[in-house]
Amino acid sequence: MKPISLLETTQKRHMLVELKNGETYNGVLVSCDNWMNINLRDAICTSRTGDRFWRITECYIQGQTIKYLRIPEEVIDLVADYEAKKQAEWQERAKAREESGRGRGRGE
Repeated sequence: MKPISLLETTQKRHMLVELKNGETYNGVLVSCDNWMNINLRDAICTSRTGDRFWRITECYIQGQTIKYLRIPEEVIDLVADYEAKKQAEWQERAKAREESGRGRGRGE
């Protein structure tokens, strides 16, 4: 299981993000990229000390600031299906390229 597949499967689900500075964000994952930069919606930010809270409609978190992520357990079961689906899509694209004649060199 690849970490990026785990994150992509978690989209549209609640998750908790703890940053290296101690702040936590609890919200719905909207999107992520290969550098683990994530967008959360309807997030609640908790201060480092845990005594202050903020409600944020949308926030962007850089991957390099993330300490750990907590995701729902049911997502782990869905990752294998997600990876199989992505693999099938890649195979279809490769087959289509092969049939179209692209990438075969210089007119051979």
